[in-house]
Amino acid sequence: QVQLVESGGGAVQAGGSLRLSCAASGRIVSVAVMAWYRQAPGKQRELVAAITDIGTTDYADSVKGRFSISRDNVKKTMYLQMNDLKAEDTGVYYCKTTVQTIGSWGDYWGQGTQVTVSS
Repeated sequence: QVQLVESGGGAVQAGGSLRLSCAASGRIVSVAVMAWYRQAPGKQRELVAAITDIGTTDYADSVKGRFSISRDNVKKTMYLQMNDLKAEDTGVYYCKTTVQTIGSWGDYWGQGTQVTVSS
Protein backbone atom coordinates (compact mmCIF):
# COMPACT_ATOMS: atom_id res chain seq x y z
CA GLN A 1 0.00 0.00 0.00
CA VAL A 2 2.84 2.39 0.93
CA GLN A 3 6.45 1.81 -0.02
CA LEU A 4 9.54 3.62 1.22
CA VAL A 5 12.75 3.28 -0.75
CA GLU A 6 15.99 4.50 0.75
CA SER A 7 19.22 5.17 -1.09
CA GLY A 8 22.56 6.89 -0.65
CA GLY A 9 24.26 4.80 1.97
CA GLY A 10 27.80 3.59 1.64
CA ALA A 11 31.29 3.59 3.10
CA VAL A 12 33.20 6.78 3.78
CA GLN A 13 36.15 7.93 5.81
CA ALA A 14 35.75 10.05 8.90
CA GLY A 15 35.20 13.67 7.97
CA GLY A 16 33.45 12.75 4.75
CA SER A 17 29.86 13.29 3.65
CA LEU A 18 26.91 11.26 2.45
CA ARG A 19 23.38 12.15 1.37
CA LEU A 20 20.54 9.75 2.06
CA SER A 21 17.19 9.81 0.28
CA CYS A 22 13.86 8.24 1.15
CA ALA A 23 11.07 8.21 -1.43
CA ALA A 24 7.50 7.35 -0.50
CA SER A 25 5.07 5.91 -3.02
CA GLY A 26 1.71 4.19 -3.10
CA ARG A 27 -1.85 5.21 -2.35
CA ILE A 28 -0.85 8.25 -0.33
CA VAL A 29 -3.18 11.10 0.48
CA SER A 30 -0.69 13.07 2.55
CA VAL A 31 2.60 12.66 4.38
CA ALA A 32 2.99 14.10 7.87
CA VAL A 33 6.19 13.64 9.87
CA MET A 34 9.18 12.07 8.14
CA ALA A 35 12.15 10.91 10.16
CA TRP A 36 15.50 9.15 10.02
CA TYR A 37 16.48 6.57 12.59
CA ARG A 38 19.66 4.58 12.86
CA GLN A 39 20.72 1.38 14.54
CA ALA A 40 24.31 0.56 15.34
CA PRO A 41 25.39 -3.05 15.97
CA GLY A 42 24.29 -4.16 19.41
CA LYS A 43 22.41 -0.94 20.10
CA GLN A 44 18.80 0.16 20.04
CA ARG A 45 17.36 2.06 17.14
CA GLU A 46 17.55 5.80 17.80
CA LEU A 47 16.04 8.92 16.27
CA VAL A 48 18.51 10.94 14.22
CA ALA A 49 16.34 13.70 12.74
CA ALA A 50 12.73 14.47 11.94
CA ILE A 51 10.84 16.99 9.81
CA THR A 52 7.17 17.91 9.74
CA ASP A 53 5.10 18.68 6.66
CA ILE A 54 5.65 22.41 7.23
CA GLY A 55 9.39 22.05 7.64
CA THR A 56 9.88 22.07 11.39
CA THR A 57 12.97 20.03 12.19
CA ASP A 58 14.44 18.25 15.18
CA TYR A 59 17.82 16.58 15.61
CA ALA A 60 19.57 14.28 18.03
CA ASP A 61 22.19 16.17 20.00
CA SER A 62 24.92 13.97 18.56
CA VAL A 63 24.27 15.16 14.98
CA LYS A 64 23.36 18.81 15.48
CA GLY A 65 25.48 21.06 13.31
CA ARG A 66 26.61 18.15 11.11
CA PHE A 67 23.41 16.67 9.66
CA SER A 68 20.62 18.46 7.82
CA ILE A 69 17.19 17.01 7.09
CA SER A 70 14.95 18.28 4.30
CA ARG A 71 12.01 17.14 2.21
CA ASP A 72 10.30 17.70 -1.12
CA ASN A 73 6.57 17.43 -0.54
CA VAL A 74 5.76 17.22 -4.24
CA LYS A 75 8.12 14.27 -4.72
CA LYS A 76 7.23 12.81 -1.32
CA THR A 77 10.95 12.45 -0.71
CA MET A 78 13.06 13.13 2.34
CA TYR A 79 16.80 13.75 2.45
CA LEU A 80 19.52 13.60 5.08
CA GLN A 81 22.72 15.45 4.31
CA MET A 82 25.42 14.09 6.60
CA ASN A 83 28.66 16.05 6.89
CA ASP A 84 31.75 15.59 9.04
CA LEU A 85 30.87 11.97 9.56
CA LYS A 86 32.32 10.14 12.53
CA ALA A 87 32.89 6.46 13.24
CA GLU A 88 30.03 6.54 15.74
CA ASP A 89 27.64 7.48 12.93
CA THR A 90 28.05 3.95 11.55
CA GLY A 91 24.86 1.93 11.40
CA VAL A 92 21.81 1.06 9.38
CA TYR A 93 19.73 4.15 8.64
CA TYR A 94 15.97 3.76 8.36
CA CYS A 95 13.37 6.24 7.23
CA LYS A 96 10.00 6.35 8.88
CA THR A 97 6.96 8.29 7.76
CA THR A 98 3.48 8.93 9.07
CA VAL A 99 1.22 8.65 6.07
CA GLN A 100 -2.45 9.16 5.38
CA THR A 101 -3.91 6.67 2.94
CA ILE A 102 -7.56 6.47 1.97
CA GLY A 103 -9.38 6.06 5.25
CA SER A 104 -6.49 5.79 7.70
CA TRP A 105 -3.16 6.99 9.04
CA GLY A 106 -0.23 4.73 9.63
CA ASP A 107 3.53 4.58 10.26
CA TYR A 108 5.73 3.00 7.63
CA TRP A 109 9.42 2.04 7.64
CA GLY A 110 11.96 1.71 4.89
CA GLN A 111 14.21 -1.31 4.49
CA GLY A 112 17.31 0.49 5.76
CA THR A 113 20.55 1.57 4.16
CA GLN A 114 24.00 0.89 5.59
CA VAL A 115 26.34 3.73 6.48
CA THR A 116 29.89 2.80 7.43
CA VAL A 117 32.37 5.43 8.59
CA SER A 118 35.97 4.38 9.03
CA SER A 119 38.33 6.30 11.25
